Amino acid sequence: MSIALVILAAGKGTRMNSDLPKVLHPIANAPMLVHAMQAGAALAPERVVVVAGHGFDAVRSAATGFDEGVFVVEQKEQNGTAHAVEVCRDALKDFDGDVIVLFGDTPFVRAETLEAMVAAKAQNAVVVLGFEAADPGKYGRLLMSEDQLVRIVEFADASEEERAVTFCNSGVMLADRETLFSLIDDITPNNAQGEFYLTDVVGLAHKRGLGVTAVACEESETLGINSRVHLAEAEAVFQTHARQELMELGVTLQQPDTVMLSFDTVIGRDTIIEPNVYFGPGVTVESGARIRTFSHLEGCHVSRGAIVGPYARLRPGAELSENVHVGNFVEIKNAEIGEGTKVNHLSYIGDATLGTGTNIGAGTITCNYDGVMKHRTTIGDKAFIGSNTMLIAPVSVGNEAMTGSGSVITKDVPDTALAIARAEQQTKPGVAQKLFEILKKRKRKRALESK
Repeated sequence: MSIALVILAAGKGTRMNSDLPKVLHPIANAPMLVHAMQAGAALAPERVVVVAGHGFDAVRSAATGFDEGVFVVEQKEQNGTAHAVEVCRDALKDFDGDVIVLFGDTPFVRAETLEAMVAAKAQNAVVVLGFEAADPGKYGRLLMSEDQLVRIVEFADASEEERAVTFCNSGVMLADRETLFSLIDDITPNNAQGEFYLTDVVGLAHKRGLGVTAVACEESETLGINSRVHLAEAEAVFQTHARQELMELGVTLQQPDTVMLSFDTVIGRDTIIEPNVYFGPGVTVESGARIRTFSHLEGCHVSRGAIVGPYARLRPGAELSENVHVGNFVEIKNAEIGEGTKVNHLSYIGDATLGTGTNIGAGTITCNYDGVMKHRTTIGDKAFIGSNTMLIAPVSVGNEAMTGSGSVITKDVPDTALAIARAEQQTKPGVAQKLFEILKKRKRKRALESK
């Protein structure tokens, strides 16, 4: 059976106290909406529909940035969850299959849970996702009779006996398209809020003699985000799970709680991650690498056996080959570093290509920006770049070539050549002593004048 995802993401999120739509607040460097879309993507849906309202253009941009084929529809007036699904009717009119309704502010539903719902659909017309709540609070309650879900009652409409139930509604629902919209047609706003509740689908399905059941998941999967406090809690949940997953896959995290991961971080087995390392979006680290303490990585690729840090920064486009060493206070941006090359100290390598087995001395800078355009530096194999070399791009240094320390290189250096570009030193005996005496007199004069 084909699957379509409907993701409800129209809420403003007043409690976030923000101009940013609630579903665009980031968790692990991705909007929470993207997390919901990513979970549903595991089912290989034939169609994805996002319902946006507040901040429509921004939500649409985020959704299409993750999936170019997504349908984004607008819910101009927010009259309840059933109304939100109703506005998807045209986007799904030619779809023949099951529809899963997810929420953009409930980002942690696992793919395995959605698969369990699909399996339960084989014997039921409607499947709802529930959880046993440690503190049920104001969640809607799932009222069961054996394996059948009899009714969902919202907290505001529940009796005291119903409020004592701890099996709660996540809001996630699965039904085939035809049945879902047929049931929505019969929903009326007869509730304390005067809204069209999607939860009324359950009672209406029973009236038609249709089977309805609920699948249970862990409460942490249903964590809804309505405030900055919830956002921080969600970040902690994500990080804890992601760290545990990496360690189970064979990655060493020496002090897990200090390592921050992104939603798409990929790290190979037998890699060692030291304390206080930050992974921004788009990072892949191959097996057997070592990322040393206080390093910051984003948009980069680190190959097997490479060592990064401590205190290193890899920016987007940094491509490190096998056994590369990038040391303390080194920044790499949009640069390919060849196998076995070392950039160990206090250097900036941007918009560059470095060959294999090359050594970059401390204080080296590729001067890549002229104020308007970026230019590229190319350094060959087994080259030696002396400390404090300024490479004024565009410029190239050949294989097995060398630059003298303190040089400002403005012209290409051929293979095996030595380039030295610095002013001749002049030594003037006694001048330092005379200069210090002049400066001390000036200092004393200023002190007297200030009294």
